Amino acid sequence: MKRESRGLLIKALREKGNVSGNIIKVDTFINHCVDMNLAKHIGQDIARYYAGKSIDKIITVEASGIIPAMAAAMYIGCDMVYAKKRIPITMEKHYSEKSYSFTKKEETTLHVSEEVLKKGDRLLFVDDFYAGGNTLKAIESIAAQAGAEIVGRAVIIDKAGREDVFSILTLNEIKKAFAAAEIKEDDVCLCCGFGCGDDRGDMPHCWLRGED
Repeated sequence: MKRESRGLLIKALREKGNVSGNIIKVDTFINHCVDMNLAKHIGQDIARYYAGKSIDKIITVEASGIIPAMAAAMYIGCDMVYAKKRIPITMEKHYSEKSYSFTKKEETTLHVSEEVLKKGDRLLFVDDFYAGGNTLKAIESIAAQAGAEIVGRAVIIDKAGREDVFSILTLNEIKKAFAAAEIKEDDVCLCCGFGCGDDRGDMPHCWLRGED
């Protein structure tokens, strides 16, 4: 399955972002200012990957997970639920679980109303990053409390290379792309976003081909 979002994501990282060790700067096109064309293609590719799998709702966490989760939900055709970090006065009964963010260096408690998560719901977890897995563990706990089931996991960038998490790109793939030779601006592969020599994005020597 060709993913156009891969080339767009690499192109955005190259032009607007930065990669330093395990730190990936994406705030100018993913989680602060949002490139909606990229978000659209990410949603399409997640939906294509899970096509044919029964999904009742997509679940994520505010705030950075909302954009990819909403995009995927639009193409899958299901509702999207996001866990809140504060309990509003309108949320009377809820499920909750603690989660630690290594990026923000803080522990937070995630809350999901019992009104929006039901027993038997088949859930697809979507987020921007997968790193230590703390957010996913918290959502899995909340799903278990509700009697719901996580049937899939998808992120934009997987830093850990977890096999059961679908990602647009892994950290290793990004590093491989950035380790490629310098390219000419007019010689960019439409598949990987770099100068692999394939101007159509459908040749076997493109480093992103043959992995799906």
